[in-house]
Amino acid sequence: MEMSRVNPADLLSFDGHETITSLWADRCAKYGDRVAHREKELGIWQAYSWRDYYDSARKIGRALMKLGVRKGEPVLILAEDRREWLYVDLAAAAIGAIPAGVYTTDSASQLAYLANDSGARVLFVENDEQLDKYLAARADMPGVETVVVMDREGLADFSDPQVVFLDQVYSLGEAEERREPGLFEAAMQTIRPEDPRMLIYTSGTTGPPKGAMITHRNMIFQLASGQQCLEFYETDNLLCFLPLCHVLERLVSVEAPIANGCIVNFAESPETVFDNLQEVSPDSFSGVPRIWEKVYSRVMILRSEAGFIGARAFDWALATGDRYARAENPGFGLKLAHAVADFAVLSNLRRMLGFANARRVTSGAAPISPDLIQWFAALGVPLIEGYGMTETSGVATINTVRDNRIGTVGPALPGVKLKIDDNGELLVGGPCVFGGYWNKPEKTAETMTEDGWLRTGDVGRIGNDGSLTITGRLKDIIITAGGKNITPAEIESKLKFSPYVSDAVVIGDRRKYLTCLVMIDQENVEKFAQDRQIPFSDFASLTRAPEVRELIGGVVAETNKAFAQVEQIKDFRLIDILLTAEDEELTPTMKLKRNFVNQRHAALIDEMY
Repeated sequence: MEMSRVNPADLLSFDGHETITSLWADRCAKYGDRVAHREKELGIWQAYSWRDYYDSARKIGRALMKLGVRKGEPVLILAEDRREWLYVDLAAAAIGAIPAGVYTTDSASQLAYLANDSGARVLFVENDEQLDKYLAARADMPGVETVVVMDREGLADFSDPQVVFLDQVYSLGEAEERREPGLFEAAMQTIRPEDPRMLIYTSGTTGPPKGAMITHRNMIFQLASGQQCLEFYETDNLLCFLPLCHVLERLVSVEAPIANGCIVNFAESPETVFDNLQEVSPDSFSGVPRIWEKVYSRVMILRSEAGFIGARAFDWALATGDRYARAENPGFGLKLAHAVADFAVLSNLRRMLGFANARRVTSGAAPISPDLIQWFAALGVPLIEGYGMTETSGVATINTVRDNRIGTVGPALPGVKLKIDDNGELLVGGPCVFGGYWNKPEKTAETMTEDGWLRTGDVGRIGNDGSLTITGRLKDIIITAGGKNITPAEIESKLKFSPYVSDAVVIGDRRKYLTCLVMIDQENVEKFAQDRQIPFSDFASLTRAPEVRELIGGVVAETNKAFAQVEQIKDFRLIDILLTAEDEELTPTMKLKRNFVNQRHAALIDEMY
């Protein structure tokens, strides 16, 4: 089955622009002193204009040209989300270089791999901590000639012939522009739609990371196609918190705000995202399932602390919100009840969570439980799910607020083609398909069919209404000893709907039955233990408490009710290590890497068989 809605050729320009850099220069000139970015300094939100955006990028771009950076050459950026990340990003792109992000959780050896694979000669790092990674592995990346440090703090007396600071780069760029004005703009004129806009390194769950080339045409298509089904306004405030190395955050916090004139607010850190959400109260917001699961957990903790009357009021308001969200034509009585529930409970909750202004919030990067989307709908927060990957330049399918087909990842973006292969694998076609892997033509060939379709590696089905349902990864399909094919993602999503479960990995390939490794939610399970005076000293001892095992056993038993007998979990174990994004078992977007988990916890798995 195939599905496509419009002629893709009609979606290859945005407001007359065929490259992101041309569109960006136009927007900077149009908006001038209007606010483009906001970030906190010493606890106070500071604003920076579109003029700052252009002038800063031009200085960096001219300095890069002076350093000998050529068109088509990658430039590495190793920093947390901040406005300078975007300045470097657009500076490099505007002179035809290719910005490539490095995750701040990457090790020194991983940085060296990316430097060597990309061939970058210039590396931007945020601070002394990230500079240390370069210094530790300098001998392993001889191609890097210049390192630019954004933040001088802690480096006042530091001196190294290969290391300069961002303020020095600004001064160099300014001097170059005075000496020979207009070269930055001239370089921008040479950029073509088929040129790489960015290099996005995949997380490397199945071998070393590969650099996916995302072209200007890919990103212009994303903007033009997305405009057909999603609303963005110049007055919108957005919150940037996912790593800018990730294609989704790049799309929603760099490209879309350039196209639509939105204000991007940078979260102080991943740890402060919930506080920053409250402060910014964004109009639209994109997150990964772990964020939405955490919001749900926080609300359920509040409910448990609200006392008998408060808990009853919450339950009534949420049940009323659920009935209202599901009703196609709510009657007068339901409308009135919902208005009371919203005024008394739900609107206060949304304000407290930072979703008072949320017109649309989006989940991507991993499967999310349909129950969780419905729960947010009851709360009055319009959570929609989309599907995409690095190789589709961000988004391939998406639901909309007006037509949210919960349980699916929505229909294809206008101009995107979908097809299910004979083995159940989803194939994607259209201008969203990436430009191939950097210096790896054989890997590119493996990913594409002979007639130009992208092999996604995902298993799915397309409904009669054109909506796509992803059932799992092709390589994750479990074939039991009895020959049954099981995709674990749906079972895992159901488990993660529990506020006590942070993540789960279902095991059972070539085994007689299914088992599961569970990562508990630290905050909620600790509260559960404290409320019941269950003794524990650390995370590991918490996972060993019989009452906690019984609690998770109940979650597993409840989950099993939704599945056929062959799909039910017969035994489980709790992972006794608290994982963070620095751990190899987690991707930077907080997804468990199945292979790493299976290897590291082989003894636990064997116990269950």
